[in-house]
Amino acid sequence: MILRINGIVNDSIVDGEGIRLTIFTQGCPHHCPHCHNPQTHDFKGGYDIEIKKIISMMKENLLLDGITLSGGEPMEQADTCAILAEEAKKMGLNVWVYTGYTWEELQKESQKRLLCFTDVLVDGAFIYELRSLELRFKGSANQRIIDVPKSLQENRIIEKF
Repeated sequence: MILRINGIVNDSIVDGEGIRLTIFTQGCPHHCPHCHNPQTHDFKGGYDIEIKKIISMMKENLLLDGITLSGGEPMEQADTCAILAEEAKKMGLNVWVYTGYTWEELQKESQKRLLCFTDVLVDGAFIYELRSLELRFKGSANQRIIDVPKSLQENRIIEKF
């Protein structure tokens, strides 16, 4: 299985709680003005990587608390990201996903499958006028940090912070 990515950061401490392996997917339809990852927008950019290589990276780093799927837009490759997230969960790692879509917009079966293996979803487009460096784990005030298991269980959005 292949994932199109822009890059991977090992030992990230800014893309969710704890020490994380952050995978920046390639391709994003949102093109948010002032995005901090504009190099990830082009669907033809980046490079292909086999997810088994990413899984090996997760296994090799014994300090990891979890993985973060960011972008680009991971929901554009939700099938492959779901497989990766499922493997992370099997290893006891938590999974964070950053998306420019809102919770309410995630309706495709592949997106719902990815949510089943996601602990925290940071949703919503980055809005430059609502940005703040004081926001925890998100770039703009419109974005939500959603506790996915609780939200799925209660069939309503439950924010983590």
